[in-house]
Amino acid sequence: MTDQELARDLGFLEAYTIGLGTMIGAGIFVLPSIAAEAAGPASMISFAIGGLVSLLAALSLSELATGMPKAGGSYYYVNRSLGSFFGSIVGWGMWAGLMFASAFYMLGFGQYLTYFVPMGSTGVAVTALVMAAILTGVNYYGVKETGALQNVIVLALVGLIIVFIAFGVLNVDMETLSPFNPNGWPAVAATAGTIYVSFIGFEVIATSAEEIKNPSRNLPLSMIAAVVTPTLMYVFVMFVSTGTLSIDALATSNIPVADVAETVMSSFGRLELGPISISWAEAGGFAMVVGAMLATVSSANASILSAARVNFAMGRDKILTNWLNQVHDRFRTPYRAIVATGVVILVLIASGVEIGTLAEVASFSYLITYALVHVAVVVMRRADPDDYDPSFRVPSILYPVVPVVGFLACIAVLLQMSWIVQAIGVAIVAVGIVWYFGYARHRATTDGLVGEAIAPRPTTATDGKGNYRVVVPVANPDTERDLLRLAAANAHAHEDEDAEIIAVNVIEVPQQTSLSQDVEFEEERVARQQELLDAARDIAEDLDIGIRTRAIVGRDVGDVVLDVVEDERADHVLMGWKGSRSAREHILGSNIDQVVTHAPCEVSLVKLATTERVDELKDVVALVGEGPHAPIAAGRAAELVATTREEGALTLLNAQRPDDEDDPRERGEEIIAGVAEQAGIEYMDYDTEVVVGEDIEETLLAAVSEYDTVCVGATRSGSVSQALFGSIPETIGEEVDATVAMIRGPKETTRSVREGLIEYLRK
Repeated sequence: MTDQELARDLGFLEAYTIGLGTMIGAGIFVLPSIAAEAAGPASMISFAIGGLVSLLAALSLSELATGMPKAGGSYYYVNRSLGSFFGSIVGWGMWAGLMFASAFYMLGFGQYLTYFVPMGSTGVAVTALVMAAILTGVNYYGVKETGALQNVIVLALVGLIIVFIAFGVLNVDMETLSPFNPNGWPAVAATAGTIYVSFIGFEVIATSAEEIKNPSRNLPLSMIAAVVTPTLMYVFVMFVSTGTLSIDALATSNIPVADVAETVMSSFGRLELGPISISWAEAGGFAMVVGAMLATVSSANASILSAARVNFAMGRDKILTNWLNQVHDRFRTPYRAIVATGVVILVLIASGVEIGTLAEVASFSYLITYALVHVAVVVMRRADPDDYDPSFRVPSILYPVVPVVGFLACIAVLLQMSWIVQAIGVAIVAVGIVWYFGYARHRATTDGLVGEAIAPRPTTATDGKGNYRVVVPVANPDTERDLLRLAAANAHAHEDEDAEIIAVNVIEVPQQTSLSQDVEFEEERVARQQELLDAARDIAEDLDIGIRTRAIVGRDVGDVVLDVVEDERADHVLMGWKGSRSAREHILGSNIDQVVTHAPCEVSLVKLATTERVDELKDVVALVGEGPHAPIAAGRAAELVATTREEGALTLLNAQRPDDEDDPRERGEEIIAGVAEQAGIEYMDYDTEVVVGEDIEETLLAAVSEYDTVCVGATRSGSVSQALFGSIPETIGEEVDATVAMIRGPKETTRSVREGLIEYLRK
């Protein structure tokens, strides 16, 4: 199955336009009255502060977006770097922020409608409820024309604001701007928090990172431009507004920008259009009212769409149930997420929360998010995981100044907000924390890289040894040859990578005995260890594969094997398994558990049949399904068939439940073909078998009993004290009298915060 790619067809202008469209919205039409009442003419400084905070966030987001171009934006970056705990906080915060912002936009829509239909606060709320319900319905049904309409609205709004500023600047009365800062600088800082809702949309560019041409240049430039342009517009709109109307007039206006436009245009007389005569003041006010109504609707619509995308990203990471992300059979929209978002927006509008408070809570949520985004940049820089290679980095001269100052700026603005907003914001954070511990903790798969950032691992230089390495712990002379033959089959498949086997034997010593003491007095154990490793070298020579042996004395076999895997930078660790677990191992775990849980490379557990040797096997079956490890199991089975002495046969087997609507066998054949392609064995000569039964486990047990060897991939993750790879693979290992190989693909393991602190203190 060929992976899909996203075409990079967005240049600087296209990316800039996307960002600008999310920034030129409802805030600038609704907030002037609230901002002017709180900070007077100095409220223009509040907008400048908001722009500066966003500019710092844009730089950090640019680095993260080019290093991790994936849907989810800030939520994904924080979840990936800081782990699911902070991912839950940010995910819930972004979702709540978008819903509070949408409620704010809808009340703004209702206020501007009073220009045409005079009504009180109840009428404004009812109008907001109706429009919010309509937008929810539009997104539920997936009306395609909304995207094109949004672009037209953005262009119209930019034009309106430019005209407003051009005429307004010429009519500013400097005396009206005095006193400039009547309520002091703390009020200016607090107002920056109120108006920050106007800046929350710029990260949409970051979510399009995979589609942007030359992202190292175009992504940061477009984000910076998309922040600077509206910031200048916002500052000038406040300059014109506070320089035209008194603070009292602005504070009591439901339609502040329209009132300012009427005042500015009043000196131009009347506009004659044939039989129609209208004053320029009325025309200016009417234009700004229409623009404001379009802006509020456009911003709310974009927020509802963004909320659904955040839900999807949280569901993908198992922080949120995927039930919300189900796509409608007919409309192909995430209808449940849209309805849930719409219902909360309606509740917020109906609750009677003041419009300014709605804006501030939305701002609070996003300031928390961007503060953690700055932390994420530092964590990713220090941890430096292999899959993080951003094409744009915050310039060295500005690092770590940008993330540190950006983080502090976000926190400083948060601390200036009213206690009511802070209380609601903290409650939203608490929801994220409670949800993490109550639901996501045991489901979410992201560990975060904070531990790695605290104590980064040293870069290992190339040592000239083999490039593809298979670690094989050996302890039993009766199984040693077969385990090494299986390892050799895997290594031979990577001969072009200069493959080799590392055979390891561990003498385990209790805590009460020093390691050197054991080596000195346990001569029999040391001799047996050398015999095993000498035999391993002889076997490897027969198999024509490179080998190195390591004799180690240690406290814990599992820890030692993991150390060898890390030291050798192994690609695969292959271990023998007895096929069942004792009661003690179920309670306390085993050496195998440690390796399976923590090894970053591929892991294979092999239970060897007692009747036949590996090189005499003829019939090999790989169980294939839709799990991520199925292609690896199929590939391992193909390697084994290719190295058997007899002419082996490979079968790919899939199990399906009966289905009245679809043909289960046809479905199974499609899955087999896809897995074969992913495993790179689609051109091999293999058989396919699809078995159908209500009980998948019983059906598979009956089917695999006819084969010499069974290869099965991991089916799920979970507590290894309950099951190593999942119930079906372990049941097969225990009950099938054949060689069974259970395989888990590579896994990225990271230090916990505790482990990182311990390692840091050791240094």
